[in-house]
Amino acid sequence: MARPDRTGKRKSRETFKTRIPDLGCYFIVTDAKETEEKYLYGLRDSLPKELQGRIVIKVSKAKTQKLVKTCKEQAALEPQYGQPWIVFDRDRVTDFDDIIKTAQKEGVSVGWSNPCIEIWFDAYFGKMHSYSDSVVCCRRFAETFEQRTGQEYHKDNAQIYAILNRFGNEDRAIQIADKRLQGYLQGGVEKPSEMCPGTTVHKLLGEIRRKTMLKAAGKTENNS
Repeated sequence: MARPDRTGKRKSRETFKTRIPDLGCYFIVTDAKETEEKYLYGLRDSLPKELQGRIVIKVSKAKTQKLVKTCKEQAALEPQYGQPWIVFDRDRVTDFDDIIKTAQKEGVSVGWSNPCIEIWFDAYFGKMHSYSDSVVCCRRFAETFEQRTGQEYHKDNAQIYAILNRFGNEDRAIQIADKRLQGYLQGGVEKPSEMCPGTTVHKLLGEIRRKTMLKAAGKTENNS
């Protein structure tokens, strides 16, 4: 039963509805233990307070082979606003390309990294090095991270997004990643497994940032 407001009138049930996330509800599924999750929630928490709630970012985990299925199931909960994404690494995934193709056919966007997410983090510091192995990539990035920040790199660091933005440059990172990706495509390389180093995580970051910046400026993507 609806409670009365200060005038003594009953409040409509509409009053109690949750605010509609007009900038989208991002359902992001990853197969990583913690790194991607900490990074993406850091992105969410960095958004302007007045926009938090207008764009929702939910991160969950699933086994690599169930990424697409799990993501579609979760996005179906908010069919009008759901933005399905999977985020995962090449690492030792043998059917890396097939998972990406399946996702695209199912309408799920993909933020992949080859060989691992640290190659995307690397771009924050001005360059994507040619590390073809995830173990080497993580070790060398940890060295770069410590040199640039004075801190040890831990994959479960809840402040990773804030630290990368404090000591690195996200705008430049997006440019670096996109230039590398376009270079592969222009050179006839189409398989993500052959794009090393490479990533499309920057597309997810770019999309969310573009939406929030336009909304903060009182614009939309259609009238900007």
